[in-house]
Amino acid sequence: MNGGPYGFHNAPVTRTFVIASALLTLLVGIQGRSLTLGLSYEEIFQKLQIWRVIASLFAFSSTPELIFGLLLLYYFRVFERQIGSNKHSVFMLFSLLASSSFQVLILAFLKDPNFSRLASGPYGLIFASFIPFYFDIPVSSSFRIFGIRLTDKSFIYLAGLQLLFSSWKSSMVPGICGLLAGSLYRLNLLGIRKVKFPQSITSFFSRISWSNLQISSSTSSTANLPRTVPSYWSHQHEDARSSVLASSVEPSATYIAELVAMGFDGRSARQALVHAGNDLNVATNILLESQSH
Repeated sequence: MNGGPYGFHNAPVTRTFVIASALLTLLVGIQGRSLTLGLSYEEIFQKLQIWRVIASLFAFSSTPELIFGLLLLYYFRVFERQIGSNKHSVFMLFSLLASSSFQVLILAFLKDPNFSRLASGPYGLIFASFIPFYFDIPVSSSFRIFGIRLTDKSFIYLAGLQLLFSSWKSSMVPGICGLLAGSLYRLNLLGIRKVKFPQSITSFFSRISWSNLQISSSTSSTANLPRTVPSYWSHQHEDARSSVLASSVEPSATYIAELVAMGFDGRSARQALVHAGNDLNVATNILLESQSH
């Protein structure tokens, strides 16, 4: 599973967040402050070092956590493509603030200065994203390894488990807080799922990217595609899409049935599979994107 087209096309907010997280982690590592990151009772409630809350939202405290964290953030860019940058920005902000609040409340409840420092990094955002990943991303293939049945989603879950248990309870607490934050967003707490940032704010992330020229050219090349095809269907997939349409490949009846079971009508499901080259994940993204407009 790759989460759709490669790169950060049509995911400028995720791209900016990933770059900021990587750079801040490297900067903190060069300064030798990696081990001082993360929330603790003493620094939050006794020394009142609130800045640690902000720093802990972005920077990972170790290289393995950085690798697995950025891998998951890169995959979860698919959700920004599905609901748009405006709404996804709200999801990101809500996940980070809610999960951080839960972590602070847990430290306040324990009131234990000897409690180990919580793991640093955007755990809240990463594990909040597992909620829509579980509910909204269908399984498109399965296989067995040593008799164990796995699916194409299993590798994402395994990467999440690796990150969740990377520092034992220090990483489990922020991970669980992220799952709680994602669940609250899923439950549409206070109508949060309808909130979105103004276009002027989210477009800022596109302008500050050094790859803006590439994105602009690919956007213009997809401007005349049918409404059912999302804007992230970039020029690198044009040849594949044209060849599929030209050869009139028959979409899988099983995939059509799965999309219909998800609530899409049969005609739209069939058309999406044609555009997606009979790829169930991409077809699902196409249908979800068309509904968000």
